Amino acid sequence: MPKITNAIQNIRNFDDLASMDSFIHRTNPIIKLLTTIVYLIVVASYNKYEIAPLFVLLIYPVIIFNLSDIPLFPIFKRLIIIEPFIILIGILNPFLDTKTILIGNLLLSKGWLTFFSLIIKSGLTVTAALLLVATTGMDNIAVALRKLKVPSILVLQLLLTYRYITVLLDEVHNVLIAYSLRAPLHKGVKIKAWGSLAGQILLRTFDRATKIYIAMCLRGFNGEYKAKDNSKIKKNDIVYLLVFCILFLLFRIFDITLLLGKIFVLLI
Repeated sequence: MPKITNAIQNIRNFDDLASMDSFIHRTNPIIKLLTTIVYLIVVASYNKYEIAPLFVLLIYPVIIFNLSDIPLFPIFKRLIIIEPFIILIGILNPFLDTKTILIGNLLLSKGWLTFFSLIIKSGLTVTAALLLVATTGMDNIAVALRKLKVPSILVLQLLLTYRYITVLLDEVHNVLIAYSLRAPLHKGVKIKAWGSLAGQILLRTFDRATKIYIAMCLRGFNGEYKAKDNSKIKKNDIVYLLVFCILFLLFRIFDITLLLGKIFVLLI
């Protein structure tokens, strides 16, 4: 139960981070969303055997962390939760891709390159997405998506899934508390009770969802997501987008790590 409480608190902490005031927080949500999309495309465009050029792209999250004053730990904590799944996906790569490559004096399977490339790419993309949510807020992201003509049904599904995941966790928390009160000497939930508890959670979730939907309809909901948006794209926002997009393209076109390596050798 403490884990569920922590999960609920972690989700709400992201809303607190989004309410902070900094240069990044004040940047127009559409600009931040477009910048993140360009960044994700650039990261994904690298060859599966390329590793060194990806490290240069760490500059973007480092800049955002510094300019937004977002603490590192909440983002890193969520990244650590996701990475084991990425590792499970790519752990067989060294055995499936057995072609070898010589790196210095080391003969290495290309499968290891794809494995590490997958981990780095996932780390960069997930960090960028988490920073977008932490500096913008889900409501503002939804508004930006609608302004970019993303279908309303997709935006609504995304927003409600994020917003009401805490409602589901609350229902799970209440069911587990009720179970623990009826079985105070048991640690955890017995296997034979899993089915009935899952059914209770499902029924309570349907009931709660119905009440939420009725409340939304009484407040004028007609299937379209509507939110007030007084933000306007300013010159600073355009400069923000152009600077980062040009930076990403330069990183993609030129091998910065190779250039830095040559400069380092010349200096030595």
